[in-house]
Amino acid sequence: MIYNFDKIIDRKGTESVKYDLKGVIFGKEDVLPMWVADMDFEVPAFIREAIAKRLEHPILGYTYRPKRFYETIASWFLRRHDWIVEPGSIGFSPGIVPALNMCVLEFTDPGDRIVVQPPVYFPFFSAVTNHGRELVYNQLLEQDGCYEIDYDSLEADFKKGTKLFFLCNPHNPVGRVWTREELERLAELCIKYNVLVLSDEIHSDLILYGNRHIPLASLGKEIADLTITCMAPSKTFNLAGLYTSVVIATNPDLKKRYEKVLDAVHVGGDNVFGQVALLAAYSMGDEWLDQLLQYLEKNFEFLKGKLTEAAPGIIISPLEATYLVWLDFSFLGMTDAELKEFMIQKARLGLNDGPVFGPGGEQHQRLNIAAPQSILEDGLNRLITAVQATR
Repeated sequence: MIYNFDKIIDRKGTESVKYDLKGVIFGKEDVLPMWVADMDFEVPAFIREAIAKRLEHPILGYTYRPKRFYETIASWFLRRHDWIVEPGSIGFSPGIVPALNMCVLEFTDPGDRIVVQPPVYFPFFSAVTNHGRELVYNQLLEQDGCYEIDYDSLEADFKKGTKLFFLCNPHNPVGRVWTREELERLAELCIKYNVLVLSDEIHSDLILYGNRHIPLASLGKEIADLTITCMAPSKTFNLAGLYTSVVIATNPDLKKRYEKVLDAVHVGGDNVFGQVALLAAYSMGDEWLDQLLQYLEKNFEFLKGKLTEAAPGIIISPLEATYLVWLDFSFLGMTDAELKEFMIQKARLGLNDGPVFGPGGEQHQRLNIAAPQSILEDGLNRLITAVQATR
């Protein structure tokens, strides 16, 4: 079956954060929102049909996750990532960010050091500081838009005493897919210094250009015993509003302790439609996903072509995964405040402001390309017109 990713979906009036709150978030209504990490593509029909089928039953009472829920997830991991996971290692969270916070509460104490790798997904920061832990930056090394891990700095941080490390794999916003060699070196340090890892792998299905996602916990028992992995169908199939995520801990003690805090805050109950959507996505979604990845690659090539020709000063980080493009606007010579204002007022675009991603985010903006190419073209034309007007 051929899926149509060029179809325009009007999302206004659906209580969409992306569209219906743009006036509140950006201070004006005529911005084109290309920021928050959901897609402007329709949810696949096989998922919507599964939800509609469930709605044929008139009662939506309390529900539980059956055996097939865990088996379906394990089968998806095996097919897509060559990762063998026992169904008993799989747990639940209403979202990745709640899982981050619950792990901080359970596995660390106030004052403990938690390492993150900026520029990175900004809820990592609040998950640390909101609970009185010490936030430690292990900033990625950058050269012409390409990023690497600073292993020397990371080891120095671990030597000082680190309780927990947040890994973003694939990395948001810089778009890296960490290689097996990079992850093995990382795992060696975590094992050497006995550092627990929370591995955010929510973008693991969105791998582009022949790259391969390697789950950190798949590298061997020693690192698996130190790792809690977070995944979800939400980014992959545009299901963010259903709040259904997956937590994997092959170490029984880690899983038991995680589920203890999950129960304590009483957020472990099942979302009826989230379960139905996940089962449909992970059992029937391979072909749709393969076509989505091709479309995202096409969109990224389109972006590179237009910006390289019309606004060559913009540094475009390579996109190995995700649908979030990391753009460096330092050539404009603006302060961060000026760049933010420029994007909203001159380009009339609603993007993610780089500094919110922490050190290394200065002079950057994050742009979401998961939209019909006609919408992407509109956004790029707005950006190009504004940039060319500064010359």
